[in-house]
Amino acid sequence: MQRGSDKHGPRVDEQLADEISGLPGSEGRRMSEERTDPKPSGEDHPDADRAPNGTLVGGTPAGLSPDEIELRSEVAAALGKEVWPATGAALITQARASSAADRVVELLSRLGPDHRYQNLQDAWTSLGGGSEQQRF
Repeated sequence: MQRGSDKHGPRVDEQLADEISGLPGSEGRRMSEERTDPKPSGEDHPDADRAPNGTLVGGTPAGLSPDEIELRSEVAAALGKEVWPATGAALITQARASSAADRVVELLSRLGPDHRYQNLQDAWTSLGGGSEQQRF
C-alpha cells in the first residue's frame, strides 16, 4: 500500500496533509505545474501567433489539399467504419441514414451503384480524390 511518505506514519502524513489543505494553490496542483501553464498576453502586448505571416494549418499530407482532407473527413464521419466493404448504393444509403451533408451525398452519388468499394480510400480515389504520398 502506497503512503504519502516513508519517514512518517500514516497518522502524521494525514496531519501534515490537513495542515496544507487550506493554503493557496493546494487544490491538487503543484508549483511546478503552475509554471507550465500558458499565460495570456498582457494588455499592452499583442496576442502571440505561431504563424504571423499566414495561417497555421495542421499537417497536410503530400498529395492532398486541405479542402480535400476536410471533405474526405466529412465523408468518413458520415459513413463510419462498419459499412465497409460496400457498394456505391449502400454508401449513399448509409450517408443519408447518418444525416450527412448534401455535398457528401452528392459526391457519393457519383460512385457506381453496383461497384463494391473495399474502404474509404478506394471510394475516394474512384471519385478523383488524391491520396497520401510517402515522404522520405
